[in-house]
Amino acid sequence: MAEKNDSRPELLWVTSSPHILDQDSVPKIMWDVVLALAPALVVSFFLFGLPVARVLLVSVLGCLLFEWVSLKCRGRSAAPLYDGSAAVTGVLLAMNLPSTSPDWMVLVGAFVAMVIGKHIFGGLGHNPFNPALLARVFLLISWPVEMTTWAVPRGSAAASDAVTAATPLGALKTGLMSKGVIEESVRNYSMTDMALGVQGGSLGEMSAIALLLGAAYLLWRKRITWHIPVSFIATVFVLTGIFWMIDSDRYMDPVFHMFAGGLILGAFFMATDMVTCPVTASGMLIFGAGCGAITVVIRLWGGYPEGVAFSIILMNSFTPIIDRYTAPSRYGEVVADGT
Repeated sequence: MAEKNDSRPELLWVTSSPHILDQDSVPKIMWDVVLALAPALVVSFFLFGLPVARVLLVSVLGCLLFEWVSLKCRGRSAAPLYDGSAAVTGVLLAMNLPSTSPDWMVLVGAFVAMVIGKHIFGGLGHNPFNPALLARVFLLISWPVEMTTWAVPRGSAAASDAVTAATPLGALKTGLMSKGVIEESVRNYSMTDMALGVQGGSLGEMSAIALLLGAAYLLWRKRITWHIPVSFIATVFVLTGIFWMIDSDRYMDPVFHMFAGGLILGAFFMATDMVTCPVTASGMLIFGAGCGAITVVIRLWGGYPEGVAFSIILMNSFTPIIDRYTAPSRYGEVVADGT
């Protein structure tokens, strides 16, 4: 039997680059981030109880609600509602808030994060600033009292006779502004307690150990790289160490600055946001160092005790220019020296 002769040409499928097949997707990445944050959330729940669940639930549901409203107003499909990005923003926003946050303030933060921080720029992948941090900064400037009212965690020395307590950074700043020197109570902070989370602060400032476990998971899964966290933390450590050696009466040691505040959360979970950070390795190192330097300036001489959120937001604005000047030359491109 003669073989059938099919003279039709084979179809050539042409698609845009990059021509890389990968099993990763936005939902997989986002839910990995949620899983990495789970240990810190468990510690926060243990320390503060049901208010943590309330803040977390209101924040996540608020972000999902404003994501849906924004998509509808833009005439877009509701499919992005299920990619996990809004849920991650809700979790990160909750971790930047005190457990005492009122529901209305959490919802305002969710609105700022999703509408102003994300969809007004075009949605996921187009926002120049980290939405959760933008919301935190907005809330901190607008309602400083509510944003700096910290519940006393279980196991704290003040838990038996106080309802609220200052954070280590807050106590440090208050003592310096009122007396010009570091109070003895701040020097007596236990580094072990700070590492475990027995201190005042937002949900994401509790346990450095739990956050580092989650960060190790993200590094293992290759969701983030080491460049930004290492350069961020190393810059804070080196600069605070220099000033501590110059004048230990006015400046705390670098180990205190590592465990106090939101440095670990910011370095591993906020500054590494894929949309708002540089894409090159050298650019990430510059970005992280800039975040660290601005954090130190605000902590040591600024009006606010903490500077992590402000530093990341400010460096987000430098991301385009960092990418521009750290991008590798294309093959065949003529550079300044004529090569």
